[in-house]
Amino acid sequence: MKPTIIQFMPLPTDLVNKLSEHFEVVEVDNLDQNTVTQHSEAFKRAEGLIGSGGKVNEALLAQMPALKVCSTVSAGYDSYDVGALTAHKAILTNTPGALTETVADAMMTLVLCAARNIPAMDHWVKTGGWEAAPEKLPLAIDVHHKKMGIIGMGRIGLALAKRAHHGFGMDILYNARKPHKNAEQEVNAQYASVEQLLAESDFVCVVLPLTDETYHLISHAQFDQMKESAILVNAGRGPVVDEEALIAALKAKKIYGAGLDVFEKEPLVGSSELTKLPNVVTLPHIGSATHETRYAMKRDGVENLILGLQGKLTENIINPEALKA
Repeated sequence: MKPTIIQFMPLPTDLVNKLSEHFEVVEVDNLDQNTVTQHSEAFKRAEGLIGSGGKVNEALLAQMPALKVCSTVSAGYDSYDVGALTAHKAILTNTPGALTETVADAMMTLVLCAARNIPAMDHWVKTGGWEAAPEKLPLAIDVHHKKMGIIGMGRIGLALAKRAHHGFGMDILYNARKPHKNAEQEVNAQYASVEQLLAESDFVCVVLPLTDETYHLISHAQFDQMKESAILVNAGRGPVVDEEALIAALKAKKIYGAGLDVFEKEPLVGSSELTKLPNVVTLPHIGSATHETRYAMKRDGVENLILGLQGKLTENIINPEALKA
C-alpha cells in the first residue's frame, strides 16, 4: 500500500503523475480547519505534505501524527513552525535553488528602475507630460560604476553581485554571517560591517530571511547612516525593513529612493504611503514569478518529498536535527 500525502496547491499534471507513482495523493484546496476536518482520515495517515501558503503549526501537526516530510514549494518558510516540526520528527524542505537567478534578475531590475525612475517616466509619457513639456524631463542617477552593498551573501546575493559587477562595473561590499570566499574571488567583493556597508553603498540590497535577529534590522538608525543619494532594495522578506522608518526616511529625503518586492504585510494595501511616494518602486512579490521558475520550484518540491520519504534527501532540509530526534 502506497503512503498517503496531502497536496495543498495545484501542481502540473506531469508532477501529480510523478507523485502518484509513489503515493496515494489527496489534493485539498488549503490547510484551513474545515478542510482538515473534512479530510481528517487522510490527514491522520499522511506521511507527506506539499504546497505553499499554508500555515503549518502545532495545531495542524496534532492532526497529522504520521507526518515525516513537509515540502514547501518556496524558499522562505515563515509560515512553518520549524520547532514544532522538529519535535514531531518531521523534516521541512524548501526549494531555494530553483529561484536564485530569477530573483537576482528581479533585484537588478529594481536597482535600475529605482535609479532611473522608470515607473515615473513611463507614467509621464503615457499621461502626456513628455509631449506637453519635453524640456522638463526629470533627471535620474547612474547605476554603472557605483557601489552596491549586499546584506545577505547567499545564492541570490552572489547572483546579484555577478550581475552588478560584471554587467555594470560596480564595486561590491557585502555583509554575511561569515566571509564568502566565492564572492570575494568571483566579483572582488569586500566584507564589511553593516555600518560600513550602509555608509559607503550607493545601493543597499537586502537579501535576508526573516528571523528574530533580522526583524527590523533596517530601521531609523540604519537610514540615518545611509547616503542621501542611496537607494534601498529589498527582495528578501518585508519585515526585515521597518516600513514606518523607511517611509519617514523617504519623505525626509534621507535616502534617494527604494525598490521593493516585499512588504511587512502582503498584499500591500492601496492606502499605504509607499504607494503615494514618487521615489519608490513597488512590485507585488514577483521575485520568482516566471513560468519557468515556478515550474522548477514545484518540480524541486516534488523531488524533495519523494527523496525525503525514501530517506535519500541530502539537501534543502531546513531542520536536519529532526532526523536525529
